[in-house]
Amino acid sequence: MPDALSRREFLGVTGAVVAAGHLAPPETLAAPALILRPASRPMAVSSLNGLRGINLAMEMVQRGSDTLDAAVEAVKIQELDPEDQSVGYGGLPNEDGVVQLDASCMHGPTRRAGAVGALENIKTPSAVARLVLKYTNHIMLVGEGAKRFAISYGFKEEDLLTPSSRELWLRWRANRGATDDWLDVPAGEKMVERPTGTINFNIVDGKGDISSVTTTSGLAWKIPGRVGDSPIVGAGQYTDNEIGAAGSTGRGESNIMVCGGFLTVEFMRQGMSPTDACLATLKRVVAMTPDRLMLPDGTPNFGLTFYAVNKKGEAGAASMRPTRYAVFDGKEAVARDTAYLYPRAK
Repeated sequence: MPDALSRREFLGVTGAVVAAGHLAPPETLAAPALILRPASRPMAVSSLNGLRGINLAMEMVQRGSDTLDAAVEAVKIQELDPEDQSVGYGGLPNEDGVVQLDASCMHGPTRRAGAVGALENIKTPSAVARLVLKYTNHIMLVGEGAKRFAISYGFKEEDLLTPSSRELWLRWRANRGATDDWLDVPAGEKMVERPTGTINFNIVDGKGDISSVTTTSGLAWKIPGRVGDSPIVGAGQYTDNEIGAAGSTGRGESNIMVCGGFLTVEFMRQGMSPTDACLATLKRVVAMTPDRLMLPDGTPNFGLTFYAVNKKGEAGAASMRPTRYAVFDGKEAVARDTAYLYPRAK
């Protein structure tokens, strides 16, 4: 049409309007878009042995405590419990009968991390890891240096073997070889399985601040000095305050190979739910598993579970085979079934 503006004329006119925008009356200017982040819902998720800890941690954050302080206090319940033989005091020892503990933590708001590995004679490695985060420019301390660091802050050296964990170690030692100099435990007496228990704990408060902690006594009867995934930031646990947190329990070596904590958070960054992110990480673990660790049916011969929470306060968990985990249901901690890749072995 003759009275229609050409494309060139239209662009010229609009460019002039933009250039002179400061001359336009205020009422003719559109207000800038305001993007609001959805409110966060307080949430915590952990391995099943974190049931008691979730209730404590949620009480703490609802009173205004920092998420990392709440998470550490939560896992300390298990570290100090002699009946939990996978962490802290009473944890099952290495092949020499020495308990060596590992832990790491991340604090989302400050983007800082701390960890200790092969720590001996100190009951609560999670608390020592938090001090590494808070007071040093390092991330990980190990062995004798980690113990000296803990003692400098007032931690007491203590024997971490309980009578029960010592008895289990003695039974394992007696039965590890038919031709050694130790008398085997009598036939028919049940031997303890080789557990890989740990506690991973992830939490977000109502402000959307996130923290994570993982602590363990590691694989029972391990080679002295062995460190698994728990103290490895990005493997045993990982936090990004803009996205969420994730961590694991189970075979640490397999998790290290995929940087599972970090990878799970990255899957959530892509838009996956916490549960789907955990499942996706497990699939990566399977793809990276060597043949020597596969059963005849083509599935891994080990267990591994991931736990995750996002900034909105959604939580989930997934494992190789069916198991349970702990999560906050809005009122208290409850146990729920994990998602899983494979049915329970018959």
